[in-house]
Amino acid sequence: MKKPVIAYDQFATLDIRIGEIVEANLIENSKKLIKLTVDLGNEYSRVTILTGIAEFYTPGDLINKKMLFLANLEPRPMAGETSHGMMLAADIEGRPLLIELPDDTPLGIPLK
Repeated sequence: MKKPVIAYDQFATLDIRIGEIVEANLIENSKKLIKLTVDLGNEYSRVTILTGIAEFYTPGDLINKKMLFLANLEPRPMAGETSHGMMLAADIEGRPLLIELPDDTPLGIPLK
């Protein structure tokens, strides 16, 4: 579904960073959530990000992967935990397609 046009200034407020998943665990009492510990580099350090992809990926699929994260998303409580960002993925008919980056991609670099 096509979304409304936004001004560049709105886009510029998004802080999308390269992060590496250093830990991943299933959330008890949730069929969808995986709790990630993500290293977003020097400015953000390590943060907790919850992602609703447990129906499609296991925690083991995610460890040591470098991916794209929205780092400055307002914290959001979910299932007794708080998420401090969002992992970005493509959506193919409701199934997330993770965008994995090469191992030598530096941590914390912003997308522009």
